Amino acid sequence: MQTIEQISILRQTINEWKKQGQTVGFVPTMGNLHEGHLSLVEEAKKRADKVVVSIFVNPMQFGQNEDLDKYPRTMQADSKALIQAGVDLLFTPTPETIYPKGLDKQTWVEVPELSDLYCGDSRPGHFRGVTTVVNKLFNLVQPDIACFGEKDFQQLALIRTMVEDLSMPIEIVGIATVREGSGLAKSSRNGYLSESEKQQASVIYQNLIQLKDQLNQGNKNFAQLIIQSKQSLTQAGLKPDYVWILDSHTLKPATSDTQSIVILIAAFLGSTRLIDNMLVELIA
Repeated sequence: MQTIEQISILRQTINEWKKQGQTVGFVPTMGNLHEGHLSLVEEAKKRADKVVVSIFVNPMQFGQNEDLDKYPRTMQADSKALIQAGVDLLFTPTPETIYPKGLDKQTWVEVPELSDLYCGDSRPGHFRGVTTVVNKLFNLVQPDIACFGEKDFQQLALIRTMVEDLSMPIEIVGIATVREGSGLAKSSRNGYLSESEKQQASVIYQNLIQLKDQLNQGNKNFAQLIIQSKQSLTQAGLKPDYVWILDSHTLKPATSDTQSIVILIAAFLGSTRLIDNMLVELIA
């Protein structure tokens, strides 16, 4: 596995692959890799001749009171895991490489409307940072396919919208959420939790299952279901940020006619913000 920090060498390497007619799969990450990330790598390897992974803790997507400084950085362990996974190239740029003019003077890319909802409402400017850095990484890596986890459902929808709107010749592949034995979604932020807190946090998954069961049983009192879910999370010691029952295609609130639903939950356990979701396909 090549590890590259400089843009010029990255481009040179990928250009050589392209000249040989090889396809490129890409997995952008912020490091502190877990089984969820490695499942993205595995899928990229199935779909492309060469696989590139980036590790870049993107300052643009962190708010002033968020965890940029304490975000876990585990480059040595990450590199070892990626070698074992058969990755061809690891791109490890610095903030100065990605944002040479600084954040204040950086051109940004933003998907309108959807960027301001749900996680975007709770974390103003977050998705602008995500779509800007992903756009830039796409321009650098020039992938044929890119893999993202479905745990960040809104993020995946935003990236798909950006790629479509900007006519990027990239196939976006969503990969199912990898979970702990308790059902807790794998996340880098789980590292902030003790083992007992991880068990406590599994109530998020339990709520998703309960909501799915209610929907499948024909309960379409969405407002009441949301209230009950928030109460359940609170009783378990979590602080709900939001619970939404949405149309999975439009990410607008579900109606009685909606067939494909996604449930989005975000909640705090202490200072750690956790997110999860579940798709529900209703039978007409």
